[in-house]
Amino acid sequence: MTDQHLSKPDIRQANDCPPLPIGASMLDRMVYWLGLGLGSGLPRRAPGTWGTVGGLIVGVPLMSLGFVPFLILTILSCLVGVWICGRTSELMQVHDDPHIVWDEWAGMWITLLPLSYILSYVFPTSENTLSIMILPMFWGWLPTAFILFRVFDILKPPPIGWADKKVAGGLGVMLDDIIAGVMAAVIWLIIYIIVMMFMSF
Repeated sequence: MTDQHLSKPDIRQANDCPPLPIGASMLDRMVYWLGLGLGSGLPRRAPGTWGTVGGLIVGVPLMSLGFVPFLILTILSCLVGVWICGRTSELMQVHDDPHIVWDEWAGMWITLLPLSYILSYVFPTSENTLSIMILPMFWGWLPTAFILFRVFDILKPPPIGWADKKVAGGLGVMLDDIIAGVMAAVIWLIIYIIVMMFMSF
């Protein structure tokens, strides 16, 4: 990868998605589309936001499996994502191209973990998790998780900004979004606890 490809494109501008190299193997084609979030990262403008929407759309039905399966899938998405994002960057010949959104998927899923836990364990019910997910409470807290993750991912307060600038390769692509997801999840949980305490009065 040459020096001109080491910097991340300006996400404030519309950017074309780097094409898959001609003659790429079937495995590379699969990795490339996973890196693009199954196409959710293709828009020329705000691909990170659209990719996060894609991650949210996929994450909601995964949450219906219950907290433990969703936690395992989230951890796997982070671990495998290091390779997916690293290989997709190599195929694009651009480090952390904004159209690579697998990291947004993983970060969004991390943000959803507290909600997944609450749905599975905090509200004892004979209904399954899928039934609970139609409640207004569930759909009211989803946008909060989405907004919090996007705020942290865009503003990149420390240590997110450090990870984004200082860590290279697939780990560098993933790490800032993992940290953003953790921070967003913590803030989400604090807001949830405050709201629930207020409503109990």
